[in-house]
Formats: sequence, C-alpha cells, structure tokens
Amino acid sequence: MARMEVNVDLNRVEGDLEFRLAIEDNVVVEARAVGTLYRGFEQILLGRKPRDALVITPRVCGICGTAHLYSGVLALEQAWGLAPPPNATRIRNLCLIAEGIQSDLRQSFLYFAVDFCHERYAGHPLRDALIAAFEPFRGWAHLETLARTRRVVEIVAHFGGQWPHSSYMLPGGVTTPANPRRLVECGTVLDETRRWFEERVLGGPMDEWLALDSADALFAWMERPGRGDAALGLLTRFSRAIGLHRVGVGTPHMLSYGAWCDPERWGPPFDAHLLPGGFHDGDSGRTERLDQGRINEHVRHSWFRPYPGGRHPYDGETVPDYQPSADRYTWAKAPRYGDRVVQTGPLAELLIGGDALIGALHAAEGGSAWLRQFARLRRVAVGLVQARRMLDELATHLDDPHFLAPHPDAEADGQGHGMVMAARGALGHWVRIENGVIAKYQIITPTAWNASPRDSDDRPGHWEQSLVGLEVADPDDPVEIGHVIRSHDPCLVCTVHMLDSGRRLRFAP
Repeated sequence: MARMEVNVDLNRVEGDLEFRLAIEDNVVVEARAVGTLYRGFEQILLGRKPRDALVITPRVCGICGTAHLYSGVLALEQAWGLAPPPNATRIRNLCLIAEGIQSDLRQSFLYFAVDFCHERYAGHPLRDALIAAFEPFRGWAHLETLARTRRVVEIVAHFGGQWPHSSYMLPGGVTTPANPRRLVECGTVLDETRRWFEERVLGGPMDEWLALDSADALFAWMERPGRGDAALGLLTRFSRAIGLHRVGVGTPHMLSYGAWCDPERWGPPFDAHLLPGGFHDGDSGRTERLDQGRINEHVRHSWFRPYPGGRHPYDGETVPDYQPSADRYTWAKAPRYGDRVVQTGPLAELLIGGDALIGALHAAEGGSAWLRQFARLRRVAVGLVQARRMLDELATHLDDPHFLAPHPDAEADGQGHGMVMAARGALGHWVRIENGVIAKYQIITPTAWNASPRDSDDRPGHWEQSLVGLEVADPDDPVEIGHVIRSHDPCLVCTVHMLDSGRRLRFAP
C-alpha cells in the first residue's frame, strides 16, 4: 500500500492555513489542520477598560468586523444587564446582514467557484461556461460580485461611518439613528442587490426559490429556461457532476447560536432570535435547545500553555507556549459542545433554523461540500428578506430611540457573553470584568469550531474528519482538498491567536 505524507498550504482563505495529510493509494487516511499564525487578541485585551473591546475586537478580522463588534457589545450588555432599544437592534441586524451578504457572495464566486477553472477540468462539457463566469478578474460572476459587494457594505458605512473596523455599537444601543435619507439609500442598495441576485445568481424570482421545500422541487425549478446558466445553476450542476454532494461530510453534529436578535424581545435572558439556534445531534437527528454552559475548549494538541481537559471560556486562557512536537501542531484551540465535535456555518444555521429546503436536502443526502456551499447562497436570500424587514420596521418606528445611556453605576464588575451567527457560523465573545478592567476575554470563532485540532480525548476536529476518505487524484495538486475546505469559507485570522514544515504544496489557480 503506497503511503505518502504531504503538507498543503491552502490559498484563497482568510489567513494562513496548512494541512498535514497522510495519503494511501490516493486516499486521505489522516489529516491535521494547522493554523500557522499567533495573534493573541485575548492577551491584548487583558487589563483594559471594558469598552476598549469595542475598538479592538472589530480588528480581529477585515471581513467580519461587524460580527465581532456585535458579539463584543452583547457580552458587555449582558454583563451589565442592559437591554438596547428595538431600533438599535434593528440597525445592528441590518449591518450584520449586509456584512454577511458581501462575505457569502465573495466566498462563493471569488474563492470557491474559482477552483472550477482548474486545468483538471479542461475537458468537462461545462468548461467554457465555467471560465466565462468564474475566471478570476475576467469572469462575469467574478467581476459583478466585486462590484455588487462593494455596494452592499455601504449599508454599514451609513450607520458606522466606515467598513471594516467600525465601532458604532455601544452598550445601550448605536451611535447613529435611522433617518429618511439613510433608509432610502439602504433600501436602494437592497433593491439593487436583490434584482442582481435574481437575474444573475438565481435566474428567477427569489420568492419562488425561497418557497421551494424539497429536492424534487429544487431540481425541477433549475430545469426551467435560464436557471441552469445562472451562477447558482452553474455552481450546482458542476459541483454535483464532480461529486461534491458526496464528500466533505465531517461531523454530523451542528451548532447555531441563532441568527439576528429579535428587536422586540431582546433583553434578559438574551436568547430571543429571529431564526432560532440550537445543537443538532447528528446521531439522533434531533435539535436541542442551546446550552452555552456546555461549550469548552481543549489545548492538548495546540501551542498554548497546557491545562487538563476542556475549559468553559469564562475559565479559559490563551497563553502561547510554542513547543513543536509530534502531537502539538496548531495555534487553533479545540472547541467542543460537551464532548461533541461540531461544525457551524450557513448549513447549520439554516438547518437548525428550520429552512424546509435545506432540511429536505440534508435528510436526502446528508451534509456535503456542495450542500454547505448551496446553503451559503440560500442564506443570502434569507438575509435580503430579513434586511428589508429591518428597514421597514425602522421606517415604522422612525422616532423611537436608538440609544439608552446606561447609568454609570450599571457598569460594574461581572461577566457576560455575546453570541451571534457571523458569515462563517457561530461566533462568541466571553468577558469577565474585575476591578473595572477586563480580567478575562475569550473569543471562539466559527473557524475555530470547524478547523479545530484533536482534543484531550484525541477526537479529530471537523475539517480533519471531513478529509478522511477523500480521493485525491494528484497528491501534488490536491484541488479536492480546496473544494472541501473552501466550502466552509475558512477564516484563520479570526481563529489563531513562523512555522516551517518540510514539503509544502501550493496549488492553482
């Protein structure tokens, strides 16, 4: 049995990611996900005033700064028992959705679909259509996505002054209210985005597509004229033609914190969402109510100061301890839900949130690289609907407050957590305040869940599981690895907080 071990540097991801693979007869038999950069935001925050987190944590990432800001402000509000006014939550939701739409579209057509232009597929019948749509900086879908997503994040700038790295959310609300001009301009952006999404991505009405509730209905819908040549149709047809609906399953367990705080019900105990969250048990098929107390992090195989077992983030620490060895191999920790390895992202968010089509496809075929990617574009449509709802509600309550200043005595010592669904999945911030300053701050990102290493019981993380059994036609150019991992929209700069490792492969395009 021929066995080889290779290291793969994966390009077109946010940050630095390496995989150490053991391959036998062109099949992956073992995988280790390696986060290769330490940043240490949790250490930077120690000893600072709590509000400093709202300036520092949006800079964790250049793509999902709004999500980090939202998580950070929710953590402080919970620690201080503050409930923002409904209009503040509407504005926060609107901006988070805009950021998510730009990320989902860019990931789909600038990162994921680019691999379909690989020379491996030169003889495929869809080759010319794929090149015309997805070729970097030339394909129509690539260029139009660049233009459209630049426009979408203007919504964040209308309320935050800039994007990325804005800090307009404060304990008690937001700094900028809605007014007629902002609502009109944001509405124009949403309307333009929806029209483009219908015409160029779906090839048909979005309401019809959102009403689909079965696999048969989906594939029948895609057979109509023009649907198969739109961006989603091309992506789906080719993904399934090369078998991406049968690979990359990984762990069957899924996690969602719930999408978008409910403006009218947001306050203690801080668990009301427009799209419900929870834990989906892949063994039983049941979805359980989320218990954040079950979340814990392991560092047995990470370059951090060791501690036994897993620790809840309130009790966790992020102290670097770079000592390379055979079983310590990454700057990422290993989050677990109880003792379960979980995955998170749009697939988990919509499955747990009750989307009928995603539920039907998952029941029929299970999770896969294709379904994960398909769910990401499904979420764009869901987000457009919710964003319009937030705008309409703001127009109805235009004179309502956007900020309620907390009493100085409210900002006492305590602890709180803020949990949102970011573009890549479940994002959480946990803060403990002692003597008026931050005594502990822990961040668990979506990619931390997905890219986790083995834990204290040697259970591989989700990505590591998702690659085992994958057939790699050319180990010197493992494009199949890219298909599976990029379906998660990796963000290593959020997750890891220089490594040289022998043989390294970078593959095109």
